[in-house]
This record gives sequence, C-alpha cells and structure tokens, in this order.
Amino acid sequence: MRAVIDAVLPSVDGGRFPVKRVCGDTLEVQANCFTDGHDVLRVMLQWRAEGDTTTVHEVEMLHDVNDEWHAGFTLPDVGRYCYTVVAWVDHFESWRRELQRRVDPADIRIAALVGADLLDATCPRAKGDDRKAVKDWAARLRQQAETDDAEALKALALDDRLATLARRYPDRRWCTRYEPELSVIADRERARFSTWYELFPRSTSPEAGRHGTFKDVQARLPYVARLGFDVLYFPPIHPIGRDKRKGKNNALVAQAGDVGSPWAIGAAEGGHKSILPELGTPEDFRALVAAARELGMEVAMDIAYQCAPDHPYVKEHPPWFRWRPDGTVQYAENPPKKYQDIYPFNFESDDWSGLWDELKSVLDHWIGEGVRVFRVDNPHTKSFAFWEWAIAEIKREHPDVIFLAEAFTRPKVMHRLAKLGYTQSYTYFTWRNTKQELIEYFTELAQGPGREYFRPNVWPNTPDILHEVLQSGQRSTFMARIVLAATLSANYGIYGPAYELMEHLPREHGSEEYLHSEKYQLRHWDLDRPDSLGTFIARLNSIRRENRALQSDWSLRFLPTDNEQLIAYAKRAQDVDNVVLTVVNLDPHHTQSGWVEVDLSELGLDEDKPYQMHDLLSGQRFVWNGRRNFVMLDPQRSPAHVFRVRRHLRSEKDFDYFE
Repeated sequence: MRAVIDAVLPSVDGGRFPVKRVCGDTLEVQANCFTDGHDVLRVMLQWRAEGDTTTVHEVEMLHDVNDEWHAGFTLPDVGRYCYTVVAWVDHFESWRRELQRRVDPADIRIAALVGADLLDATCPRAKGDDRKAVKDWAARLRQQAETDDAEALKALALDDRLATLARRYPDRRWCTRYEPELSVIADRERARFSTWYELFPRSTSPEAGRHGTFKDVQARLPYVARLGFDVLYFPPIHPIGRDKRKGKNNALVAQAGDVGSPWAIGAAEGGHKSILPELGTPEDFRALVAAARELGMEVAMDIAYQCAPDHPYVKEHPPWFRWRPDGTVQYAENPPKKYQDIYPFNFESDDWSGLWDELKSVLDHWIGEGVRVFRVDNPHTKSFAFWEWAIAEIKREHPDVIFLAEAFTRPKVMHRLAKLGYTQSYTYFTWRNTKQELIEYFTELAQGPGREYFRPNVWPNTPDILHEVLQSGQRSTFMARIVLAATLSANYGIYGPAYELMEHLPREHGSEEYLHSEKYQLRHWDLDRPDSLGTFIARLNSIRRENRALQSDWSLRFLPTDNEQLIAYAKRAQDVDNVVLTVVNLDPHHTQSGWVEVDLSELGLDEDKPYQMHDLLSGQRFVWNGRRNFVMLDPQRSPAHVFRVRRHLRSEKDFDYFE
C-alpha cells in the first residue's frame, strides 16, 4: 500500500466526534495524499448513511496543490453520515503520463506493449461490452506496435476514450483507506438559524395577580409571532416543590402565596413528566404546541435534571442523591451561592444505569408530547458520558431534535458539550461589550476550528443575567445589544417581555439578578407600553428572515473603522448574492462618526463602480464609492445601520436602480 493519506479534513479530535452541518449542505472534504516516487494517485471520497453498510457512495477527489485533494457531497436528509477517503497508485494513469513524455519511437513501442499488458490485467475486472472493448484495445496496441508509425501508436495509446474506459475498472488491490471513519451530523435548518423568545407561562395572564395558564400563552402566540420569533422557550413547567421553597427575590423563607422557582422541580403532584396544575392539563399543552406550529413557531422546553426536596424521586430512588452524615440530602451549591430548594443527581450512584434510563425517558416523554427543541439547564454539572449516550440515542430515533446547552462555564467544557452532541451552545456574548472583545470572540466563533461543531446561540439577557450594561436602562443600549446579537449570530434569543420593555433594575448593586425576578414570583407585563421595543425587534427579525447572509455564521468578517466606538462587519451569502453590512455605535450617549473600510473584492464589488447601501432598519439609502466611506450614528435615533448592499449602480443618479 504505497498511497499515503496523511490527513482528512474536516475532522474533530481525529474523528472521535462528528462535525456538524445542515441537510442540503455540501460537506467539502480535503485529503492530504501522496505516494513515493512520481506515480499517479487516484483518490476517492466515500460516504454513506450511518447504519447502512451496503450503499456506499463515491466521489472522485481532484488534486489541487501541495498534495491536497478536494471533493464534496450533499447531505440529503437529517441524520448522521460517515465518510472517509481511499487512495491507490493508478498504474494505468502513471503509464499514460509517462508515455506522454516519450519521443523516441523505440521507447514508444515498448511503452505501448506495457500498456497492452495493463489492459490485459484490466479485462477480468471489466464488465459486459467493456471487457471486449478493453481486450480489443490491447490487441490493437500490440498490432500497431509492429508498424513503423510511432506517432499513430502514441495517439492510439493516449486516446481519451481508452483512458475513460480503463478508469472505470481500477486495480484497488493495494488501496489505502483512511481510518478511523469520520462522521457528520446533518441537522435541520433551525439548528443553524433560529430566533428564540423566552417567557414564563405563569406570567402571561391578562389580569394582574392571576396565575397564567397554557391557554393564556396560546392567546399570546400572535404577539410573539408578530415580533418574528420562531422558537418559544419556557422555563420548567413541572410541579414546584413546597419544601424549602424560595420566596420573592430569592428569599430563603417563602411567604403565603409565593409560587417558588420553576427550577425546583417536583412535588406531590409529580415530577419531570408532570405539569404544574395551575398551568393546565397535558391536553392544554398539546393544543399550545399545535397552535404554535400553525404560526411557524416551535415550543422549546427546559430540561433541568435536578429535584426539589419533595420530588417523588427522592423517596423512590434515594441512591440517586448524595446523602450527608446527618441523614439529609446534599443540596446544590456554587459557593457562595446556595440552592437549598434543589437537590442534584448523583451520577456516581450504584444505580447509575437506572438513573440514566429514567432521565432519558423524560426526554422521550416530551418528544411524545410534540416537543422537538430542548434547552438544557447547566449540562456541565451532569455526567458528560451520560450526555453523549442520551443525545446519541435520542437523535438516532429522532434526528430532528435540537439541544441547546445552557453552560456558561469554561471554554473547554463548553466545547466538550458541543462535541458530545449539543446542537447549539450559549456563549459569552453577554459579557463581551467592547469593540475588541466582540471582534476577538466572534472571529473565534466564526473562523476558529470550533466552528465545525460549536454553533453559538447568543442572548443579551436571560432570567439569570441582567448585565450591568443594561442596568442603565438606556434605550440605545438595549437597541444596540439586540442588533449585535441578531446580526453577529444566526442563532439568538431574548428573555421577554423583560427585554422589549427594557427591564433594568438589579436586585442589589453589583448583582446580575433582576429585582422582582420572575424566577420567584408572578409578573404582569404591559405589552402595549408606548416605549416598547417590540416594533424595532419585529423589524430586526424580519431583516434576518429576508436576508440569507444573516442566517449563517461562517462568512462573518469585521471591517476596520477609525473610531473605537464604531464596530462594523459584513456577512455574505454567495449562493444568492446577498451581502449585509452592519455598523453599530457602541456609545449609548453620544453621536459617533468615522470611516468604514470595505474589502470590495471580499464582498464581490467592483473597485470603480458606486454601490447603494440600503439601511434596512430606517429605509434610508446611501451611495458609497470605493473602499472608505463615512458613517454617523446618533444613538438617540438609532444606534445602528443594517445595510443591504445593492450592486451595482450605473451612476450615482440611478439611486433606486435596484428597487
């Protein structure tokens, strides 16, 4: 086996984990292949659906430079696929290349006879009429070699029809196969492009003070749809524990009427497969899921693998928890934070297999209720081995299921969870606010090696996180942060209505917790407030839907500006010739201006032609020329431009040429 396959890309940890794409994508594969000497290689990309060992597809790889070979295949459907590369020394092509360089008649005659022998060896592999054609060609070479016409002999030997025929039946006895076989997960489109809206169902009542229900949520669906969101995400909807229930603002002692934290799961009414009775019935939930689907939305559920002290699991399966010497269960802690109302599972339990099976059955249950999107709470505090097994099992049965990892933790841990199977991942966006921070972080996400498996989902706020930049309550800040989220990342979400109503008061100075947090109490929201950002958010989400460039991440490129308060970047969807260029003023108080440098070739623009910049937020149009162009943004009016590049104008007078 003389062929060497030095590397195959893309590959995650040498093939230990799959890369990720979306069905319909073409997976472009590179192989570094070579052999000793000067013989010609043939290299094939092989791929198949996982579990199907009988149908293996092959694509010829083309040689580029520096021993790099390239080919691709289109992922036909949602699911998991395997791919690898095979290579061998092609003696017929090597002979043919040698013959092309020969000029001496004697050398040509000898080479022709060598070629005839190669064709004889090909005959047993040929089929049907091809076998006779190969045999006849070998005979013609020998016959022509007996004449004095070396040029005619060379032309016969190098006939392209002969090459095509011989290539169908190569000698693969000494073929090299790249091991281990690599894999790719093809998710549905929503894995790459989604717009999330989080709300607490219990706070959806139109009447202040009344506990909201699934029917109330169903009545709010048109509002969420008008805002342009396609994933409606709920915190846990299960019975809430009464033992050690938290009060308002995370008070250790609950008062009469306090509803507790939804993440303290389980009570006498049931656990992770049950619904809080105040929200409604399973029939109500299924009706809500169906109604959301009719509006083009999906309901996403929160999966929080933890228990309130009075969860049925605690009595039924005591080995699943850590017991302290005083006979109590160890509650969750992240010093100095204490969560007395939450018991974590013990993944080192002697009954770990029973625990694993039960936790997977929770996912199975809600999939049976019509849920296909799950946001998983703190997955980094649970067994990595469990996640790899559970997600693989779920996706084997239901390959369309999407898992979002809520893991605000160390980078390597976040990346490991993504490798283990999580479809999307929370990010550090909330804590990236300066120009340099944003450029460095999103360049890493879009261009770094992690992009093969780590799909970012960015959130400017969550029920747990009210970053200090939002605590000023500046409208311009809320607008700028959501523009950044919606245009830097193809997947983003907000916790509402807190975001569109610009909720900004912390529980105390230096805290990222909301004052009067919905995590511990009912809230009533006035969605019709005149200062709501709802209209702005709806326009922004409409822009995302209408521009393919904003529906993926890899094309993101940052553009130089001469003002540190202005950040500029572009995305391009080459298949539909769609370019979106965004400029954001990071200063919430003052007008900022400066020059933006555009890489015209990167965006497919001509150096000597004007082009129109259509601000999709305001509707304004500007004519730009060349690489450097001036922008000015007043944050009190709008802190951002989201330009669609319209090319090319015949002249500056043709202002609406593309409309």
